[in-house]
Amino acid sequence: MTDLLPRLGATDPWVLWLLPLALLPLARSALRRTSVPAVAAAPADPLSAWLGRTLTLAGILAVAGLIAALAGPYRTGARIERLGIGAQVSLLIDRSGSMNETFAGRQPSGAEESKAAASRRLLADFVGARAHDLFAVTAFSTAPMLVMPMTDRHDAVRAAIAAIDRPGLDYTNIGRGLGMALSQFGIDVGASRVLLLVSDGAAVIDPRVQDQLRAAVARIRPNLYWLFLRTKGSPGIADRPAGEDTPQAAPERHLDLFFKSLGVPYRAFEAEGAEAVAAAIRQIEALERDPIPYVEERPRRDLTGLAAALAALGLAGLVLAKLAEADLAEADPAGAPADAETAAETPTEAAGAAARRAA
Repeated sequence: MTDLLPRLGATDPWVLWLLPLALLPLARSALRRTSVPAVAAAPADPLSAWLGRTLTLAGILAVAGLIAALAGPYRTGARIERLGIGAQVSLLIDRSGSMNETFAGRQPSGAEESKAAASRRLLADFVGARAHDLFAVTAFSTAPMLVMPMTDRHDAVRAAIAAIDRPGLDYTNIGRGLGMALSQFGIDVGASRVLLLVSDGAAVIDPRVQDQLRAAVARIRPNLYWLFLRTKGSPGIADRPAGEDTPQAAPERHLDLFFKSLGVPYRAFEAEGAEAVAAAIRQIEALERDPIPYVEERPRRDLTGLAAALAALGLAGLVLAKLAEADLAEADPAGAPADAETAAETPTEAAGAAARRAA
């Protein structure tokens, strides 16, 4: 009760100054009064006393309910902190030109699905699988693009993922994309932080950008996942080049080595089809099951209907009492037909009246 009172309000609070009028039923009753010679002569009637007090309370309730309904009462909204299962997930999605090809390395035709379309479809299913996950979406090719900041509005996140449907450029600037994806994590609230990179390749990251990324990762401490959409016949993450082992010759391998050197939990998944992508996403979902605090928003609730219902209840009691007060079975003397008086005459009275008329 002490928590409820501060949350009550009214649209027109000045109307509440009329609430003292609700005490009028204490001063005068609306029921008919009958005079008796001596109240002490009547026997004790607890039922009548109880009904009298009940009808007085019904009058108070009716007047108070009507005034409260006119004031427009409401209960204010609230923000309630709760604890659920989820994580803050920053999605970094590759939009380079190769993502528009299928896993077989050709342009999609017929029922075939490109790597970009498959990743959008499966990520949309991933979003909202748990009610308390927070998501941010970043796309990158030549330059990174913020698509959706960190939010718990899963419908908006799915719409943002679906909006990444335009062909990108051939160049992959993964360093700047990682920097923007890391910047999406806000204030640390004690929740697990996940950076999920979805890409079909890699690129050389400038040493200066590497230093900036190391500093950001050391500060944020995310769990890092790389979902590598491998094209059929292309080198894998762990494959060494035939010649010199340099970042230019094997960018995927050296990006994997860079991630391993960051000192944070890291896993890479190689997927060569939509089924493998779905399996990798299920594994990531199973791994990230840490508690996460979240805020439940409770909207403002209008109490006008409740006040009007209480007033109607009081008025209904008064109306029923007023109807029970009158003897409805009693006939109206003024409405009786004139023949009724004639029918009530005795035979002797009728004969005397006929003799007088004859004389």
